[in-house]
Amino acid sequence: MAKLLEGRIVAEKIREEIRQKAQNLKQKPVLASILIGDNPGGVSYVKSQENVANMVGVTYNLYKPDNNIGEVQLIDFIHKLNADKGINGIIVQAPLPQHIDYKKISGHISAQKDVEGMHPLNMGQLFFGKTQIAPCTASAVMELLDYSGIDLYGKEAVVVGHSEIVGKPLVLLLLERFATVTICHIATTKAGNLKEHVQQAEVLVVAVGQAGLIKGEWIKKGAIVVDVGINHRNGKIVGDVEFESAVKRASYITPVPGGVGPLTATILMRNLVETAILQQ
Repeated sequence: MAKLLEGRIVAEKIREEIRQKAQNLKQKPVLASILIGDNPGGVSYVKSQENVANMVGVTYNLYKPDNNIGEVQLIDFIHKLNADKGINGIIVQAPLPQHIDYKKISGHISAQKDVEGMHPLNMGQLFFGKTQIAPCTASAVMELLDYSGIDLYGKEAVVVGHSEIVGKPLVLLLLERFATVTICHIATTKAGNLKEHVQQAEVLVVAVGQAGLIKGEWIKKGAIVVDVGINHRNGKIVGDVEFESAVKRASYITPVPGGVGPLTATILMRNLVETAILQQ
């Protein structure tokens, strides 16, 4: 039976480190968080952000522009925040309304205030293994893997899902630790090869958003499984991995909810403090 990798436990340790760094700064770090619309995921995440901000002693400012705000207007607002020396970090909650291109918007946030690590400059630094600000969810996955005590050197790591927020940056972070990385996506599934790749994984990370995509019997005995998926099924929140059967085969596994989620907002605040240190 697998041991649980609970994000709450890891987050508590990191929050204490963040709190101490924030106290050593001349000015309290300030985060500007922008939420457009009432997407349940976005609303839940901003609540988590505010809670963690209060815990670690940073200032949290939530901005809620009109749902019909245009792309140009939003970019203008972001530029004002970029120019505001009292703001250390900026985050725009995804998903955005269909008329706004998230990739375009993320490129307009100052690289020095990009607490999500999504600016092209920060992504480029990640490619060279030099960034101090990596995407929050990918960083949260790495923290959980570290907590498991695994030495990633030479391990067969399989990442299912190739998004810019999780899959792609996570591959780079795993490569920095000399894991042997395979990344799977929708074409892998259509080719009928997903099961084969998953069965080889000593470390499996799944971030797709499709309930039960990964069958429990596919899990390699003793594998470490990190399930990033958040799905609503029959009134419950479930992951992308069939937990009940996977927990019998894995050595470590994240619960959903309670795994990666509680850690992501904490990593965001760590990124905020790092940007504040670099700015000051």
